[in-house]
Amino acid sequence: MLRGMRLRVCIAGVSGKVGKALGVAVAGAEDLELVGAVSRRWAGQSVAGALGLAGGVATATIRASVPDALDALDVVDGRPCDVLIDYTSAAAVEAHVHHSIERGVHVVIGSSGLSSEQYDEIDRRARAVGVGVFAAGNFALTAVLLQRFAELAARVLPTWEIVDYASPGKPDAPSGTARELAARLGQVRAPVVERPIAETLGEPAARGATLSGSQLHSVRVPGYLSSIEVTFGQAGERLLLRHDAIDGSAPYVSGTLLAVRRVREWTGLRRGLDTLLDL
Repeated sequence: MLRGMRLRVCIAGVSGKVGKALGVAVAGAEDLELVGAVSRRWAGQSVAGALGLAGGVATATIRASVPDALDALDVVDGRPCDVLIDYTSAAAVEAHVHHSIERGVHVVIGSSGLSSEQYDEIDRRARAVGVGVFAAGNFALTAVLLQRFAELAARVLPTWEIVDYASPGKPDAPSGTARELAARLGQVRAPVVERPIAETLGEPAARGATLSGSQLHSVRVPGYLSSIEVTFGQAGERLLLRHDAIDGSAPYVSGTLLAVRRVREWTGLRRGLDTLLDL
């Protein structure tokens, strides 16, 4: 593919574990061009220098904010960004997405922590200006398979609860993966709850949070990177489905790049990596 035909990509959160791996992958892809990056910690450095890339590749300067990065593309070479990848934080991602939508830039959201209401607003704004946005609670293939298997199980088994595990520093709870899983199971049906949570003796909070009808529990202790499990049960038997991430970046790269290549195909918000796969 000719250089001028490449899909122009900017990465917010390029100094993070996943952001670094994505930067290298985008820069090395024949059909993609890494034209911008955002990181307060690395601001002022060249993308190539920060990522250890060969000379002549990803020559853009890393900016401290998404508006600065997108504005710089117009000033430097007059060609806008096609897709913003956001792997920053729950506190920052919503503003980044809204700003990108206003600029007509498609967005792939890798940051977790957004609520259903926030996603609804993103969808409304994206449709209003005709751009595509993609979000997934998890871009790892094994996490996508867990979600699909759980949806199948929920059709048959009446009761389930979800537990997500992460390191102590993870700021949001439940995780984006857990939120997405609860939303998907809620679309299948509501689980049977034998004793209403409000009637719990002692501390009702010990029964977890209720999202889309499912009970969710978040564990934040050292030794975990990112894991999620859902337990289904009925009289005399139970089924446990579990996903574990054992690498901080590798599982998420291919799924994110798939979304980058596809996000221009629709208008508005689409959620869930399985919607892009033939499952």
